[in-house]
Amino acid sequence: MEKRIQFNRPCIAGNELEYVMQAVRSGHTCGDGPFSKRCQAFLEERFGARKALLTTSCTSALEMAGLLCGLEAGDEVIMPSFTFVSTANAVVLRGARPVFVDIRPDTLNLDERLIEQAITPRTKAIWTVHYAGVACEMDEILAIARRHSLQVVEDAAQGVNASYKGRWLGTIGDLGCYSFHETKNFSSGEGGALIVNSAEFEKRAEIIREKGTNRSQFLRGQVDKYSWVDVGSSYVPSDVLAAGLLAQLEWMDRITTQRGEISGWYSIMLAPLADRGLLRLPTVPDHCVNNFHMFYALAADLAERTALIEHLKRGGITATFHYVPLHTSAVGQSLGGRPGTLPVTEQLSERLFRLPMYFDLSQRDVFRISGEIGRFYGVQPARS
Repeated sequence: MEKRIQFNRPCIAGNELEYVMQAVRSGHTCGDGPFSKRCQAFLEERFGARKALLTTSCTSALEMAGLLCGLEAGDEVIMPSFTFVSTANAVVLRGARPVFVDIRPDTLNLDERLIEQAITPRTKAIWTVHYAGVACEMDEILAIARRHSLQVVEDAAQGVNASYKGRWLGTIGDLGCYSFHETKNFSSGEGGALIVNSAEFEKRAEIIREKGTNRSQFLRGQVDKYSWVDVGSSYVPSDVLAAGLLAQLEWMDRITTQRGEISGWYSIMLAPLADRGLLRLPTVPDHCVNNFHMFYALAADLAERTALIEHLKRGGITATFHYVPLHTSAVGQSLGGRPGTLPVTEQLSERLFRLPMYFDLSQRDVFRISGEIGRFYGVQPARS
């Protein structure tokens, strides 16, 4: 019997274990130690970020963004419904309300053409989500934000090392949020980062991250003692996690190249199905550079997708669907969302399935996966 192909497997690419051991032996295993500082410096230098702050998760970074945007009860934030719950939770936790806008049928990103009609006097910000590492149309979104004096937050959980018109995702809006979860391209198991692109947020971001204290200034010798000066929480990750992450960041180019090869194998092998209109493969606009975070495809409808995922499961392959639209959920409906109001989101979310994607997925694995999909549709896949 052939091995089961997992949906995801954590990547050990370089010096992860050595760096973790160094962190443990150093005696500094809490946050903001040497490895945390090296990770933050790497992100700042690599992406030209004004300030990078490691966090315990992308969820934490989003919650910090909500605080920095000054969200309050009655405020509204425009965002897609086709996203993970953390994007909306960070808004709801501040007492504000997410206003869900439909997605583009090509990239599955927030449809910039629908944003302006959703703006009201209560709108405070636009929160974009770069789905599958493909950028939203940020020039148009930023222009809308400027016209209406709104802040822009990039949920770039899936977008680390991807770009839009030569600019790195997460560094284009006022704030950017990264994920280093186990399922992401570069991982510390659990982790994230807040990218601060606006000078007005820089000082306060440090304070919020340090439980609302000015401890960072104290450690730099800028104040003689630290105290509670603002609201905040414990958003600082252990230096042990940062040690593992640093090794992944150092291999960023190799990891990205390998994932790009895997994505290319899928595209070639599944092309005969796409050419016959049996599947739709991902769309990446020419002005976007993908980081190959995931490989997804679109089946004809929910019934076909369900049957295909079950077929793959019987063949020892784990595939999965993705987000259930937030506006159709119980909480989403309590906030004013209604099924039937975002037709593109609802249709595409029922058709989308994700295929296994991780660093050491082999070409043979991809051919086996593609072969099983081909058998489901009665079409022989192409060879890479």
